[in-house]
Amino acid sequence: MGDDDQHPSSTPNPDSSSTAASTTISTSNRKSVHQSLGGGAVADVLLWKRWRTGAFVLVTATTMWILFEIAGYSLLSFAANVLLLLVTILFLWAKSASVLNRPLPPLPNLELSDAMIEKFTASTQVWINRILGVAHDITLKGDWRLFLKVVSGLFVVSYLGSLFSFLTLAYFVVLISLAVPPMYHKYQDHIDDKLNSRIRRFNRVVCHYQFGQPAYLSITENPLQQQFQAL
Repeated sequence: MGDDDQHPSSTPNPDSSSTAASTTISTSNRKSVHQSLGGGAVADVLLWKRWRTGAFVLVTATTMWILFEIAGYSLLSFAANVLLLLVTILFLWAKSASVLNRPLPPLPNLELSDAMIEKFTASTQVWINRILGVAHDITLKGDWRLFLKVVSGLFVVSYLGSLFSFLTLAYFVVLISLAVPPMYHKYQDHIDDKLNSRIRRFNRVVCHYQFGQPAYLSITENPLQQQFQAL
């Protein structure tokens, strides 16, 4: 028997190798959810990697929504009552400590450091520059895609604002921010496969109406990855 008969599996399959290579490339090029969210402390909170901070944000948002939306408290009266209670407790504590020879209340250094102010200013400057950059691209460059995105986003916000109050809408945003990212992170592969199939089907329909014949995308293409890279 020849060498070909003795080793039938030594010849690699080009189709399978190309498919495996394309799958590896699409998987390696895909950004993780943590990187897409910025990769910082905010991403850790949204993905519940810092579950104590996430739980604190959820409980605080729920408490604020119940107090202001359900119980009918106003922000000014609530802040005044909290400060009144805090000042009264600290004053009585300090007076009783001087009479009973006890230590004073353990208050931190009540001042803002230059580092805190610089950090807040730098983060605020980044967001303001992004907004100004969007306005520059719309007004001077005439970016139609960006214009349509901004107009559609503002229309959705305006429509939702007519249905809910600002506090309820902000509470829903907090709930969605704490629920959707970890769910997508857990089922990312399954969701990406479903979205890729829907995008391929949509592209076939668009190509069919534009060119008069269906255009089938290659298996190695990843439409969802192309959409993320285009952003």
